[in-house]
Amino acid sequence: MNQDRLLKVLVGPIVSEKSTMIADKANQIAFRVVADATKPEVKAAVELLFKVQVESVQILTIKGKQKRFGRFNGARSNVRKAYVCLQAGQEINFAQEVK
Repeated sequence: MNQDRLLKVLVGPIVSEKSTMIADKANQIAFRVVADATKPEVKAAVELLFKVQVESVQILTIKGKQKRFGRFNGARSNVRKAYVCLQAGQEINFAQEVK
């Protein structure tokens, strides 16, 4: 896979109550990813960036809601998430400094 593409696949981590709960319970990390990301790309990107072993990846797309802005109709953009399950003993610490 192209390394430039892998560096652009992950948009950022999702920090919420649900994501911290699954990080503690199931050793999973939630990421926001680009709209056309695939499971193998997400797995390779996480392993490249964070130097951890990935067990599995689940991807879902949340459709944007239809909204009205005054008299105009609009829509929020779709959001694609990836839940990355790490192998036992692996962990990602976002608070540490990247070298």
